Amino acid sequence: MITSNQNSKIKLIRALQGRAKERREANAFVIEGVRLVEEAEIRDWRIRFALYDNTLSKRGRSLIERLTSRVVEVDEISESLMQSLSETETPQGILAVLEISNLPISNSLDFILIPDQIRDPGNLGTLLRTAAAAGVQAVLLPPESTDAFAPKVIRSGMGAHFKLPIHAMTWDEINRFCESANQRVYLADMNGQSCWEVDLRQPLALIIGGEADGASESAKKLANQKISIPMSGNIESLNAGVAGSVLMFEVVRQRKS
Repeated sequence: MITSNQNSKIKLIRALQGRAKERREANAFVIEGVRLVEEAEIRDWRIRFALYDNTLSKRGRSLIERLTSRVVEVDEISESLMQSLSETETPQGILAVLEISNLPISNSLDFILIPDQIRDPGNLGTLLRTAAAAGVQAVLLPPESTDAFAPKVIRSGMGAHFKLPIHAMTWDEINRFCESANQRVYLADMNGQSCWEVDLRQPLALIIGGEADGASESAKKLANQKISIPMSGNIESLNAGVAGSVLMFEVVRQRKS
Protein backbone atom coordinates (compact mmCIF):
# COMPACT_ATOMS: atom_id res chain seq x y z
CA MET A 1 0.00 0.00 0.00
CA ILE A 2 1.24 3.49 -0.88
CA THR A 3 1.14 5.87 2.09
CA SER A 4 3.90 8.38 1.34
CA ASN A 5 3.58 11.73 -0.43
CA GLN A 6 7.11 11.15 -1.72
CA ASN A 7 6.06 8.18 -3.85
CA SER A 8 6.86 8.85 -7.53
CA LYS A 9 3.30 8.14 -8.66
CA ILE A 10 1.86 10.54 -6.11
CA LYS A 11 4.32 13.24 -7.18
CA LEU A 12 3.39 12.71 -10.82
CA ILE A 13 -0.32 13.02 -10.11
CA ARG A 14 0.15 16.28 -8.22
CA ALA A 15 2.26 17.67 -11.07
CA LEU A 16 -0.31 16.65 -13.70
CA GLN A 17 -3.15 18.15 -11.69
CA GLY A 18 -1.32 21.43 -11.32
CA ARG A 19 -0.01 22.68 -14.65
CA ALA A 20 -0.70 22.30 -18.36
CA LYS A 21 3.05 22.35 -19.00
CA GLU A 22 3.51 19.23 -16.86
CA ARG A 23 0.71 17.48 -18.73
CA ARG A 24 2.23 18.34 -22.10
CA GLU A 25 5.72 17.24 -21.09
CA ALA A 26 4.50 13.96 -19.59
CA ASN A 27 1.86 13.51 -22.32
CA ALA A 28 -0.51 12.44 -19.55
CA PHE A 29 -3.50 13.58 -17.52
CA VAL A 30 -5.46 12.51 -14.44
CA ILE A 31 -9.04 11.28 -14.22
CA GLU A 32 -10.99 10.65 -11.04
CA GLY A 33 -14.08 8.63 -10.18
CA VAL A 34 -15.55 5.26 -11.15
CA ARG A 35 -17.53 6.50 -14.13
CA LEU A 36 -14.62 8.24 -15.85
CA VAL A 37 -12.22 5.34 -15.30
CA GLU A 38 -14.92 3.00 -16.65
CA GLU A 39 -15.25 5.18 -19.75
CA ALA A 40 -11.50 5.05 -20.29
CA GLU A 41 -11.48 1.27 -19.87
CA ILE A 42 -14.44 0.76 -22.22
CA ARG A 43 -12.85 2.96 -24.88
CA ASP A 44 -9.50 1.10 -24.60
CA TRP A 45 -7.72 4.32 -23.64
CA ARG A 46 -4.08 3.85 -22.64
CA ILE A 47 -4.04 3.81 -18.82
CA ARG A 48 -0.57 4.15 -17.31
CA PHE A 49 -1.68 3.23 -13.80
CA ALA A 50 -4.62 3.44 -11.40
CA LEU A 51 -4.83 4.05 -7.65
CA TYR A 52 -7.64 3.12 -5.27
CA ASP A 53 -8.39 3.06 -1.55
CA ASN A 54 -10.53 0.94 0.78
CA THR A 55 -13.62 3.15 0.35
CA LEU A 56 -14.04 2.00 -3.25
CA SER A 57 -17.52 0.69 -4.08
CA LYS A 58 -18.35 -2.80 -5.29
CA ARG A 59 -18.71 -1.42 -8.82
CA GLY A 60 -15.31 0.21 -8.49
CA ARG A 61 -13.69 -3.00 -7.26
CA SER A 62 -15.06 -4.85 -10.29
CA LEU A 63 -13.43 -2.17 -12.40
CA ILE A 64 -10.10 -2.69 -10.61
CA GLU A 65 -10.34 -6.41 -11.36
CA ARG A 66 -10.88 -5.68 -15.06
CA LEU A 67 -7.93 -3.29 -15.14
CA THR A 68 -5.73 -5.86 -13.43
CA SER A 69 -6.77 -8.52 -15.94
CA ARG A 70 -5.67 -6.12 -18.71
CA VAL A 71 -2.26 -5.84 -17.04
CA VAL A 72 -2.82 -2.22 -16.01
CA GLU A 73 -0.61 -1.32 -13.05
CA VAL A 74 -2.89 -0.87 -10.01
CA ASP A 75 -1.93 0.15 -6.47
CA GLU A 76 -3.88 0.63 -3.26
CA ILE A 77 -3.20 3.85 -1.36
CA SER A 78 -4.26 5.09 2.05
CA GLU A 79 -7.61 6.81 2.39
CA SER A 80 -5.97 9.98 3.69
CA LEU A 81 -3.64 10.11 0.71
CA MET A 82 -6.56 9.65 -1.70
CA GLN A 83 -8.42 12.49 0.00
CA SER A 84 -5.40 14.75 -0.37
CA LEU A 85 -5.19 13.94 -4.09
CA SER A 86 -8.89 14.22 -4.81
CA GLU A 87 -10.27 17.44 -6.26
CA THR A 88 -13.86 16.57 -5.38
CA GLU A 89 -15.71 17.01 -2.07
CA THR A 90 -16.62 13.32 -1.93
CA PRO A 91 -13.83 11.14 -3.38
CA GLN A 92 -14.97 7.89 -4.98
CA GLY A 93 -11.80 6.07 -4.05
CA ILE A 94 -10.23 5.73 -7.50
CA LEU A 95 -8.17 7.77 -9.92
CA ALA A 96 -5.97 6.99 -12.90
CA VAL A 97 -3.23 8.50 -15.03
CA LEU A 98 -3.91 8.29 -18.77
CA GLU A 99 -1.89 9.12 -21.85
CA ILE A 100 -3.02 12.14 -23.84
CA SER A 101 -4.20 10.82 -27.17
CA ASN A 102 -5.94 12.81 -29.91
CA LEU A 103 -8.68 10.80 -31.54
CA PRO A 104 -8.45 10.93 -35.35
CA ILE A 105 -10.60 13.44 -37.21
CA SER A 106 -12.90 12.00 -39.84
CA ASN A 107 -12.36 12.90 -43.49
CA SER A 108 -16.09 13.59 -43.82
CA LEU A 109 -17.08 16.51 -41.61
CA ASP A 110 -20.15 18.71 -41.37
CA PHE A 111 -20.04 19.96 -37.76
CA ILE A 112 -16.99 21.46 -36.01
CA LEU A 113 -16.73 23.38 -32.73
CA ILE A 114 -14.09 26.06 -32.09
CA PRO A 115 -14.07 27.25 -28.43
CA ASP A 116 -12.22 30.57 -28.64
CA GLN A 117 -10.64 32.20 -25.57
CA ILE A 118 -12.64 29.93 -23.24
CA ARG A 119 -10.61 30.29 -20.07
CA ASP A 120 -13.08 28.91 -17.53
CA PRO A 121 -12.49 25.13 -17.25
CA GLY A 122 -16.12 24.46 -16.32
CA ASN A 123 -17.37 26.22 -19.44
CA LEU A 124 -14.95 24.36 -21.69
CA GLY A 125 -15.94 21.04 -20.12
CA THR A 126 -19.62 21.88 -20.64
CA LEU A 127 -18.98 22.74 -24.28
CA LEU A 128 -17.14 19.46 -24.84
CA ARG A 129 -19.87 17.43 -23.15
CA THR A 130 -22.55 19.15 -25.21
CA ALA A 131 -20.50 18.76 -28.39
CA ALA A 132 -20.31 15.01 -27.85
CA ALA A 133 -24.06 14.87 -27.23
CA ALA A 134 -24.89 17.02 -30.26
CA GLY A 135 -22.84 15.01 -32.71
CA VAL A 136 -19.99 17.46 -33.22
CA GLN A 137 -17.30 15.57 -35.13
CA ALA A 138 -14.23 17.55 -34.04
CA VAL A 139 -13.20 20.30 -31.62
CA LEU A 140 -10.41 22.63 -32.73
CA LEU A 141 -8.89 24.36 -29.73
CA PRO A 142 -7.08 27.69 -30.35
CA PRO A 143 -4.06 28.69 -28.24
CA GLU A 144 -6.01 31.21 -26.16
CA SER A 145 -8.38 28.63 -24.63
CA THR A 146 -7.68 26.71 -21.44
CA ASP A 147 -6.11 23.25 -21.53
CA ALA A 148 -8.68 20.62 -22.50
CA PHE A 149 -7.01 18.08 -20.19
CA ALA A 150 -7.10 20.18 -17.02
CA PRO A 151 -8.81 18.32 -14.12
CA LYS A 152 -11.93 20.52 -13.97
CA VAL A 153 -12.39 20.32 -17.75
CA ILE A 154 -12.14 16.53 -17.55
CA ARG A 155 -14.74 16.39 -14.75
CA SER A 156 -17.13 18.77 -16.51
CA GLY A 157 -16.71 16.90 -19.78
CA MET A 158 -18.04 13.70 -18.19
CA GLY A 159 -16.31 11.36 -20.64
CA ALA A 160 -16.50 13.57 -23.77
CA HIS A 161 -12.71 13.37 -24.11
CA PHE A 162 -12.97 9.66 -24.86
CA LYS A 163 -15.52 10.12 -27.66
CA LEU A 164 -14.61 13.40 -29.34
CA PRO A 165 -11.52 14.38 -31.37
CA ILE A 166 -10.06 17.40 -29.54
CA HIS A 167 -7.10 18.98 -31.34
CA ALA A 168 -5.12 22.02 -30.22
CA MET A 169 -4.23 24.14 -33.26
CA THR A 170 -2.89 27.55 -34.18
CA TRP A 171 -5.24 29.92 -35.96
CA ASP A 172 -3.38 29.38 -39.22
CA GLU A 173 -3.93 25.63 -38.87
CA ILE A 174 -7.61 26.14 -38.02
CA ASN A 175 -8.04 28.41 -41.03
CA ARG A 176 -6.47 25.88 -43.38
CA PHE A 177 -8.48 23.06 -41.84
CA CYS A 178 -11.82 24.82 -42.26
CA GLU A 179 -10.98 25.74 -45.84
CA SER A 180 -9.95 22.20 -46.75
CA ALA A 181 -13.08 20.78 -45.09
CA ASN A 182 -15.24 23.33 -46.92
CA GLN A 183 -16.86 24.58 -43.71
CA ARG A 184 -18.86 27.79 -43.45
CA VAL A 185 -17.76 29.43 -40.21
CA TYR A 186 -20.33 30.96 -37.85
CA LEU A 187 -19.37 33.13 -34.88
CA ALA A 188 -21.69 33.41 -31.87
CA ASP A 189 -22.22 37.14 -31.30
CA MET A 190 -25.03 39.08 -29.61
CA ASN A 191 -25.18 41.41 -32.63
CA GLY A 192 -25.44 38.62 -35.16
CA GLN A 193 -28.42 37.34 -37.11
CA SER A 194 -30.88 35.21 -35.18
CA CYS A 195 -29.89 31.54 -35.30
CA TRP A 196 -33.55 30.79 -36.04
CA GLU A 197 -33.20 32.66 -39.33
CA VAL A 198 -29.92 31.09 -40.49
CA ASP A 199 -29.69 27.81 -42.37
CA LEU A 200 -27.42 25.65 -40.20
CA ARG A 201 -27.92 22.45 -42.15
CA GLN A 202 -24.87 22.97 -44.34
CA PRO A 203 -21.37 21.86 -43.22
CA LEU A 204 -20.23 24.37 -40.62
CA ALA A 205 -17.78 25.34 -37.92
CA LEU A 206 -19.20 27.13 -34.88
CA ILE A 207 -17.02 29.56 -32.92
CA ILE A 208 -17.98 30.27 -29.30
CA GLY A 209 -16.15 33.28 -27.86
CA GLY A 210 -14.77 33.66 -24.36
CA GLU A 211 -16.59 34.73 -21.21
CA ALA A 212 -14.81 38.01 -20.61
CA ASP A 213 -13.60 39.41 -23.93
CA GLY A 214 -15.70 37.53 -26.45
CA ALA A 215 -14.15 36.31 -29.68
CA SER A 216 -10.55 37.08 -30.63
CA GLU A 217 -9.59 39.07 -33.71
CA SER A 218 -8.38 35.84 -35.32
CA ALA A 219 -11.81 34.29 -34.81
CA LYS A 220 -13.57 37.33 -36.26
CA LYS A 221 -11.38 37.21 -39.35
CA LEU A 222 -12.11 33.53 -39.87
CA ALA A 223 -15.90 33.85 -39.48
CA ASN A 224 -18.16 34.12 -42.50
CA GLN A 225 -21.18 35.21 -40.49
CA LYS A 226 -22.25 36.18 -36.96
CA ILE A 227 -25.25 34.48 -35.37
CA SER A 228 -27.07 35.22 -32.13
CA ILE A 229 -29.55 33.63 -29.74
CA PRO A 230 -32.89 35.46 -29.53
CA MET A 231 -33.66 36.34 -25.90
CA SER A 232 -36.93 37.72 -24.57
CA GLY A 233 -35.73 38.44 -21.05
CA ASN A 234 -33.75 41.47 -19.91
CA ILE A 235 -30.39 39.65 -19.97
CA GLU A 236 -27.44 40.94 -21.96
CA SER A 237 -25.81 37.59 -22.66
CA LEU A 238 -25.43 33.94 -21.68
CA ASN A 239 -22.21 32.36 -20.48
CA ALA A 240 -20.13 30.52 -23.03
CA GLY A 241 -21.14 27.03 -21.93
CA VAL A 242 -24.87 27.77 -22.12
CA ALA A 243 -24.69 29.82 -25.33
CA GLY A 244 -22.65 27.15 -27.08
CA SER A 245 -25.04 24.43 -25.96
CA VAL A 246 -28.08 26.32 -27.24
CA LEU A 247 -26.48 26.93 -30.63
CA MET A 248 -25.19 23.38 -31.04
CA PHE A 249 -28.64 21.97 -30.42
CA GLU A 250 -30.17 24.51 -32.80
CA VAL A 251 -27.95 22.88 -35.43
CA VAL A 252 -29.30 19.49 -34.32
CA ARG A 253 -32.91 20.74 -34.42
CA GLN A 254 -32.59 22.15 -37.93
CA ARG A 255 -30.93 19.03 -39.27
CA LYS A 256 -33.60 16.78 -37.84
CA SER A 257 -36.55 18.90 -38.98
